[in-house]
Amino acid sequence: MTPHSREVCDVIVVGGGAAGLGLAHRLTGTGAATVTVIEPPDGLLRPPERTWCYWGEGPDGLDEVVSASWPLLRLHGADGRPITVDPAPFTYRMVRSTDFERLVHGRLACADGGRLLRATVDTVRGVPGGAEVRCVLPGGWSLTLRARRVFDSRPPRALPPARTRLLQHFRGWFVRTDTARFDPAVADLMDFRVPQPARGLAFGYVLPLTPDRALVEYTEFSRDALTTEAYESALGHYCREILGLGELTVERAEQGGIPMTDARFPRRSGAAVFRIGAAGGATRPATGYTFAATQRQSRAVAAALRDGHGTVLPAPHGPRALAMDAILLRALDTGRIDGPDFFTGLFRRVPAERLLRFLDGATSLREEWGIGLRTPVLPMLRTAAELPFLRRRSRPTARNGDNHR
Repeated sequence: MTPHSREVCDVIVVGGGAAGLGLAHRLTGTGAATVTVIEPPDGLLRPPERTWCYWGEGPDGLDEVVSASWPLLRLHGADGRPITVDPAPFTYRMVRSTDFERLVHGRLACADGGRLLRATVDTVRGVPGGAEVRCVLPGGWSLTLRARRVFDSRPPRALPPARTRLLQHFRGWFVRTDTARFDPAVADLMDFRVPQPARGLAFGYVLPLTPDRALVEYTEFSRDALTTEAYESALGHYCREILGLGELTVERAEQGGIPMTDARFPRRSGAAVFRIGAAGGATRPATGYTFAATQRQSRAVAAALRDGHGTVLPAPHGPRALAMDAILLRALDTGRIDGPDFFTGLFRRVPAERLLRFLDGATSLREEWGIGLRTPVLPMLRTAAELPFLRRRSRPTARNGDNHR
């Protein structure tokens, strides 16, 4: 390898997170294109192991990497009353990043024209007939790759202008208890029995893996992240005082932040350069869920290339969903609605299957109207009337972190 080499390939995927791995997985599965995936080399640039969760229906091509699933969902209101729902035909599913990496890396190794490259990407730019990626290999050599299409999942340097910016930030413990404390059939999505911040909301999140093992998280929707010490204190209080877990061992911890914003994320940065994942707006603004949207996009891209239709990168969320999320984010940020009451009310009043379809943007206008009538109507209408007159403002630094949704 010379100090500066050039190589040519068909499709380049920049980044090995949920979006990049998902696209490579679908492209190798259909044989739609030869694929080079560029991931950071081992070291500080590589993220730690993460978990991604989503709700799915039936086989979806990810069965071999789903490490756990739950047929029942539960919320605890601030008053302590539980709400347990059966979202059939959906189940809530967990994918661990290391399992997904293992699957996709193996497929790349076996696929004709598949390749995994460990390098640090410097620039991505459009060139006549495609796009060019300049990167640096671990040995310090420069490498330039050209492709007909590049799909870039790297987070932007700054978030686009927005009217509202919140952050879903969290820290979780993988815990083991001395006795059976968990029901592996039930996932606790939101437990509002934790102390609430002055603005925004906070909740516990429990995904049982076995009767004596679970992922337990403390999560906030607010403007700023906490210190690690504050997360640890909140998690300790939740495990001891609210869940009553008794003696436990923390086997591993994970921490991250997900921007919740009504910013408009462009899906292209050039004629042949496409933005995917959270960088392309795949995060649902009002919930922070990203994984399912990235997989829908990946299936659409692979199908379009397989059928010879060119590159199709559909919007991850429809305009109605984004408009409703913008209203909700503003109402939460201004304190016009009580977050725990809002989400608890939705799960009490809306059938679980319909609510999950709504969160995936798969409901009809009539269904969405019915869901809207089950929210605090006057505060939401006031917020909707205000939004068109608010300016979108920039912030110099993006807040991005590991996404467990």
